[in-house]
Amino acid sequence: MLDIAVAYNRFSFIGNEFLTWIWYLIENDPDKITDSQNHLIPLTIGNHIVLENKGKEDKMEVISIKGDDADLKEGKLALKKGAVVTELNLAFAENELAYQFNIKGESLHLTGLKPPETGKVEKKEELDGAILEKYFLYGRVCDVVDALFKRFILLRLSEAWNKESLYKIKAWISG
Repeated sequence: MLDIAVAYNRFSFIGNEFLTWIWYLIENDPDKITDSQNHLIPLTIGNHIVLENKGKEDKMEVISIKGDDADLKEGKLALKKGAVVTELNLAFAENELAYQFNIKGESLHLTGLKPPETGKVEKKEELDGAILEKYFLYGRVCDVVDALFKRFILLRLSEAWNKESLYKIKAWISG
C-alpha cells in the first residue's frame, strides 16, 4: 500500500487535468455537462481562473485571470506553454437559482460557494426548514461536481482518453 504522501504526489495531477477538461467541455461540448440524473447543467467559467507553469529550475509561474468579463486567451496561451489549471471558478443557474463556486485542482476542495438566496427566517419554527433548504442547495453543487468527476475518471481510465479525448483537448489548446 502506498504511503499517503507518495500517493498524493503521484496523483496530484488528476485534479488539474479535471479542471482543464471541464474548461474544454464548457467551450466545446456543453451538452455533455450533466448531473448524476443526466440533467443538462449550463455550467460556465466564472470570474476567476488560476494556472501554474513549472518552469526550468523548479521556478513556478502563476497566471491568475480575474474579472467578470475576463478574456481567457491568456489562459489558453498559458496552457500552450505547459501550464495547468489549478483553480477554476464555475457558475450555473437552474430554475432561477444561481450557483457560483471555486474548485481547487490540488485537493478538489470547493471554496467560495455562493448558493442561491433563500427566504429570511422570521420565526424559530422556520429554522429547521431553512437549514434543510441550505443543505439541499449545497448538495446540488456537490452532486454536479461529483457527477462530472465520475465521468472524467471513467474517461481518463479508458482507452478513449489516449485515442480520442487527449487529441481533441490538445487541438483545442493549440486552436
